[in-house]
Amino acid sequence: MSAHADTHAHDDHGHHHKETFVTKYIFSQDHKMIAKQYLITGTIMGVIGVLMSMMFRMQIAWPEEPNVLFEALLGKWAPDGVMDADIYLALVTIHGTIMVFFVLTAGLSGTFSNLLIPLQIGARDMASGFLNMISYWLFFLSSVIMVISLFVEAGPAAAGWTIYPPLSALPMAQGGSGMGMTLWLVSMAIFIASSLLGSLNYIVTVLNLRTKGMSMTRLPLTIWAFFITAVIGVVSFPVLLSAALLLIMDRSFGTSFFLSDIFIQGEVLHYQGGSPVLFEHLFWFLGHPEVYIVILPAMGLVSEIMASNSRKPIFGYRAMIASILAIAFLSTIVWGHHMFVSGMNPFLGSVFTFTTLLIAIPSAVKAFNWITTIWKGNLQMNPAMLFSIGFVSTFITGGLTGIILGDSALDINVHDTYFVVAHFHLVMGISALYGMFAGIYHWYPKMFGRMLNKNLGYIHFWITAVCAYGVFFPMHFIGMAGLPRRYYTNSNFPLFDDLANVNVIITIFALVGGVVQIVYLYNFFISIFYGKKATQNPWRSTTLEWTTPVEHIHGNWPGEIPHVHRWAYDYSKPGHDVDFVPQTVPLKEGEEELQH
Repeated sequence: MSAHADTHAHDDHGHHHKETFVTKYIFSQDHKMIAKQYLITGTIMGVIGVLMSMMFRMQIAWPEEPNVLFEALLGKWAPDGVMDADIYLALVTIHGTIMVFFVLTAGLSGTFSNLLIPLQIGARDMASGFLNMISYWLFFLSSVIMVISLFVEAGPAAAGWTIYPPLSALPMAQGGSGMGMTLWLVSMAIFIASSLLGSLNYIVTVLNLRTKGMSMTRLPLTIWAFFITAVIGVVSFPVLLSAALLLIMDRSFGTSFFLSDIFIQGEVLHYQGGSPVLFEHLFWFLGHPEVYIVILPAMGLVSEIMASNSRKPIFGYRAMIASILAIAFLSTIVWGHHMFVSGMNPFLGSVFTFTTLLIAIPSAVKAFNWITTIWKGNLQMNPAMLFSIGFVSTFITGGLTGIILGDSALDINVHDTYFVVAHFHLVMGISALYGMFAGIYHWYPKMFGRMLNKNLGYIHFWITAVCAYGVFFPMHFIGMAGLPRRYYTNSNFPLFDDLANVNVIITIFALVGGVVQIVYLYNFFISIFYGKKATQNPWRSTTLEWTTPVEHIHGNWPGEIPHVHRWAYDYSKPGHDVDFVPQTVPLKEGEEELQH
């Protein structure tokens, strides 16, 4: 069957030279173009998300002080340049939503699954190019709706990115519970549809379209990560969709899934019998797998980049796959650790504590394997490698605080403080961003046929790395001192006066870290046109995508699809003249295939 499909695809691709601008750049069904569309859309959303975080950081550092920027960007929400209390929570809400879903999920899964799955498994394209295109345009539509919600008269959604009821379920609760919240829910429903279509496509492609010789144990770890990420998405995203639909019913059609015994200004509302805790269960059943949907692709990219830039095989290939599978399974049975203070039965809390601490084991396996991979390697310290090493650093430091938050007895003291913010930003926000940056620096020549400027990459990495720790390291301490998250000012609490200076330091780091991303954006967009022309295999890697020509063609390979004879990590193999052996090179007589 596959041989027949291959010749058919080969005959077909003479008909694709009459592409118009619209079919090539806009409604493209080519996975390489769709990857670029995801990346650039995600980048634009990222700029919006980072701008929001810079605004609310300035508000926390210098509350009640007039700010020209607020007046310019927030208009009526910042009379005389002083930020309104309501818009603060809305900024936090939309920042969280954009960064988690529209930047990290799309920037990692959307971009790199699309770019690398067909290229690294030896396929002409995705299983369904049409579904792939629909998945991107649904994502684009949901991004547009999310941005439109910022301009609604009563303000954007303002219930935190977790949109707990009753704030999110009662349109009259506050300004941000009205039209802005409705648009948020519609946007997320469309985003989930996009994510599911993409995930199904990735799964089918990996299972059905591998080239001859590409067994599952010869796949690069990137593909394993994307494959399992897609499986987690298919399992957990429908649960969030059901939560969103039930919330829409509560808001617009008078049901009471999440509401009961509500009073507004002394008046009893008619809602009876619902439970906001039910919403928490539904939300976090997606919400926790979601953080692994964000981090697993980054882990896959980092594994590939570290092996390539250490000129060594990845350490513990099969253990890496096993840990990805263990993380996927465990990620679906730990959601209750977000809810230790929701009145949960303490025994159930201890069960969730146990499963949560278990997930530290596969995570630690991966961390040790990365460290062992670079141990005594011939390290190529390019920007992609630096971001990969940065990823391991933030993943470990952010992960350690997870052990505290995963323990029900310890979590109660720091729940809903800045300690939690510091933890999850380091372990999934910064780590996933580093993984994304590493992937962009490494595969940019494959995407655009040109190289990024290395020196600008170094500036980008070092300032970003220092600022990321400068922001989130002190946050642990103000969290342990009891500072609650999501308060627009702490000046009413004499208890927290001593922490004001720390908040100023955090904000300065945040502003510098945000501004230095302009260096990256400049590098990214200028290099598309003026970067140094890339060679076919600039990093001297072993995987299949570097056997394709530099200029993109429909179908990836001009002739036959290459066959695979070995695993993806034959770096510095004894008995070979060069320090890398591509997967397409047949084994020599008497040569053993490595796969430890």
